[in-house]
Amino acid sequence: MLIDRAMIQVRSGKGGSGVASFRREKYINKGGPNGGDGGNGADVILIASEDVDTLLDFAGRHHWHAENGGSGATKQMHGRNGAKLEIRLPPGTLVYNDETGELIIDLAELGDSFVIAKGGRGGFGNEHFKSPTNQTPYEFTIGEPAVELIIRLELKLVADVGLIGMPNAGKSTLLSTLTAARPKIADYPFTTLEPNLGIAEMPGEFGARRLVIADIPGLIEGAAGGAGLGHEFLRHVERTRVLVHLLEIEPVDESDPAENYHAIQAELTEYSNILATKLQIVAVSKMDLLADEDDHAVAAELLEQAIGQPVVAISSVSGDGMDKLLEQCWRVVQEAKKTERNPLTPGSPNL
Repeated sequence: MLIDRAMIQVRSGKGGSGVASFRREKYINKGGPNGGDGGNGADVILIASEDVDTLLDFAGRHHWHAENGGSGATKQMHGRNGAKLEIRLPPGTLVYNDETGELIIDLAELGDSFVIAKGGRGGFGNEHFKSPTNQTPYEFTIGEPAVELIIRLELKLVADVGLIGMPNAGKSTLLSTLTAARPKIADYPFTTLEPNLGIAEMPGEFGARRLVIADIPGLIEGAAGGAGLGHEFLRHVERTRVLVHLLEIEPVDESDPAENYHAIQAELTEYSNILATKLQIVAVSKMDLLADEDDHAVAAELLEQAIGQPVVAISSVSGDGMDKLLEQCWRVVQEAKKTERNPLTPGSPNL
C-alpha cells in the first residue's frame, strides 16, 4: 500500500543547563568556581534515503523527538550532547510547515538532507563567569529551548515513466505486462486509486537496462480543478521524467480517442507549465480488439492525424508493440536525463 501523505510533530532536543558549583577539597579553603556547561540538544535531520519508498512509517508514529542535552556537573564536567535524530524519507518528499502552509524543503534527490529542527545550545556553568573582579560567580545559564513544529509530508513519485490516460485506458494492464507489478485491475473507472510502481528490464550491451514505471490514477476532465482524483493524480505526474499517454483505440464508453487525448492535455496544461512541456509518448492500446490486422495501421494513422502526434500501437493482451514502446521509452528517458543535467537543452513535449 502506498502511503504518500503524513503529518508529524518534530521536536529538537533542548540544551542542558549549566551549573553553579565551587571546588571543595580538604585543605583548600577558597576553591574557585567549577560548574560545567550543559550539553547541546540534538538536531532533527530529514534525509532522502533509498531504504524507504513510502510514508508508511509515519502512519502510526506521529511524534519524533530528539534527545535533550545533559546538565553540566561539578569539576567543570560538560553535560552530554544529545544524539541527533535522523528521519529517513523517500526521495521526492515535500516537507511543509503545517501551520503556515509554507514549503520548507523538497527532498528531490537521493541523499538530500535538511536540519528541520536545530537543537538548543547548552547553558554555561559558573566557571565561564569568573574574572579578576568576580572570583566567586554564582551565575549560570539554562540551555536554549527545543524547536518544535508540525510538518506535513507529501510524496511525489520519482519514476522514469508515468502512464497517464482516462480511466479504463488499460494503464494497470500495461504496467503488469511490462513489469512484475501486479496492480488491481477491473472494468470500472478508478480501479487505480493510488500509484503503482513496477520495474521493466530490457537487455543491454553492458547488462540489463531498467526503467521505473508508475501507473498513475486515471484522469477525467476537470481534474486540474480537483474533479475526480484531481490533484491526487496530477501531483504525482510532475515528478516522472517521461509520460506515456495511453489511449484506447475503441473506448468502452464509446468516447472519441482524439477528444480524450485533447481533454487530458488541457488538464495537464491548466495544472502546471511543467506538465505541459514534459516529454511524452502517445500509445494506442487494445489493438487486439480490431479483428483485421490490416485495420491496425489504418486506425493508428487516423488517430495520428486527429491528434497531430505519432503513436505507438500496442496490445497488452497479445504483447504486440511492447518492445517498441519500451525502447522508445528508454530513448526518451535518456534525453530527459540530459535535459536535467543541462536545463538549457531544448526539448520537445512529444517525440
